[in-house]
Order: sequence, then structure tokens, then C-alpha cells
Amino acid sequence: MTSASDLRSGKTHRDENFPVASWIIHPRHRALILSFYNFVRTADDIADHATLSADEKLRYLDLLEAELLGKGDTQPEAVSLRRAFAERAMAPRHALDVLVAFRMDVTKLRYENWDDVIHYCRYSALPVGRFMLDVHGESTSTWAASDALCAGLQINNHLQDCAKDYKNLNRVYLPRDALAASGATVEMLGEAKSPPALLQCLQALAVRTETLLNESKSLSAEVKDFRLGLEVAVIQAFADKIVGMLKVRDPLSERVHLNKPELLVQSIGGMVNEMIRRAAGRRPQTKPAAGA
Repeated sequence: MTSASDLRSGKTHRDENFPVASWIIHPRHRALILSFYNFVRTADDIADHATLSADEKLRYLDLLEAELLGKGDTQPEAVSLRRAFAERAMAPRHALDVLVAFRMDVTKLRYENWDDVIHYCRYSALPVGRFMLDVHGESTSTWAASDALCAGLQINNHLQDCAKDYKNLNRVYLPRDALAASGATVEMLGEAKSPPALLQCLQALAVRTETLLNESKSLSAEVKDFRLGLEVAVIQAFADKIVGMLKVRDPLSERVHLNKPELLVQSIGGMVNEMIRRAAGRRPQTKPAAGA
């Protein structure tokens, strides 16, 4: 069997919509975070692989899980993460949860409603935030705000890449009931520009996602680690900017990803605002989402 490493897409932590083990995070945490990222990225690339059969994808995902749990040493990403967890006496629970989502990606191509999508996020995104909090020794009381941020990030990504996911993988995360309510169809995702019904659906989902992201704004204040607080503030700024674009743009025909200047501006703004907030001892300000 080919190593899972050979099936990687080439995407790295530098290509994500959010910072991964950036210089903001304390150096003592970066090796573990990168090991976690490489494991997750490998599993994600397997689930999205263009030529592997569903059975082959599931076999590789099962192999990664087995070796993460100590049953073999042939998959470098699993072995590296297993050893990194052992050094910190951490359980692999969050990595195992993420594998549940990638198995869903292989076997589940449609989602019925918003709750169905959130259930997917429970395994695809929420464990990543919870892992970061555990790495920094934060309280589980921070999980609620983290869950909202991670779910918002995931759904932002679903909306950004809705056409690509449909065309390349026949995978649609847009809820069937939301499409039906707008009079849209899945097949519209194959067009060069969103018909009005599809655009209405996409932008309504963006508004709903903005509500989630509003629920996460307390997270930077809830975490005790200063550097993690800055990182959270940057990620929140990215997510807020992206959802703002999704509310007014068409993902099928317009840019809905942040370019490098926008990433820099949002990073600086997020860090500065969080440092001022912490210095003043203020709580983050929230505002109702438009249309919520």
C-alpha cells in the first residue's frame, strides 16, 4: 500500500484561510500543532483524492487511525503525532474526531438541513479548536465560543468552495432545505455565475454564519494565554472579513478569499485590537448580524 504521505495534495499550513502554528503562538507549542496539522491535512487530502475509490480512501483513513493508536509505524504523519501526543501526555481524542468527518466526506455527499451541517462541523472543525485550547491548558469552559468560531470558519469554507466541491467531488454542503426555500437546485452550482435563486440561498447562509461568528467573539477574552488570545483575534478577524464578502458576493463568479494585503491588514488589526482590549480590560463587543 502506498504511504498516505504520497497522496498529499501539496497544500501546506501556509495555504490555509487561517494561521496555523504562526509566529504568534509560543515556540514550545508549534511542533505539536504542526504534527496535528500534517495528520489532519493528510487525512483531508485522502478524503478529497481525485482517483482513489471510496473503499481505498476508507482503508487509508483506518490505517492512519490504527497507527495513531500505536498499531504500526508505516505512516509518518500518524507516528509523528502519536509521539508528539505522548511527549505531552495528551490523548488523541481530537484527532480521532476529525477522522470521523473525513469518513463522512467519503460516504456522505448531501446535507439535509443546517443541523446536519453543524453535525459535520462537530467532527471536521470543532475538534481543531478544542485541540488548540487543550494544548494551551485552557478550560473547557472556552469550548462553546471556540465551537462557534470553528463552525463559522468551516461553513465560510463550504460557501467559498461550493462550486469546486460540486464540480470536483459531487459533494454539496449547502443544506437541501435552504436550497429548496430559495428555489435553487444543486445543478446551479455547475454554472459560471449563480442564478438569483442560488445567490439568495448562499447569501442567506452567510448571514446565518455571521450569527455563529458573533457568538464566538468572546473567545479571545476567555483564553488566558496572551499569545493564543492574539491568534484567536486574528482568526476571528479573518472569519468576519470573509463572511462579509460572502454576504454580498457570488462565490461562483467573484473572489471570496482574502488576498495577501487583506490578510496582513486583518492580522494587524486583530492583534492591535486585542492588545488594546486586554490592556483596558474590556470585553469584546458583539453586534447582531444583519438579517438575524
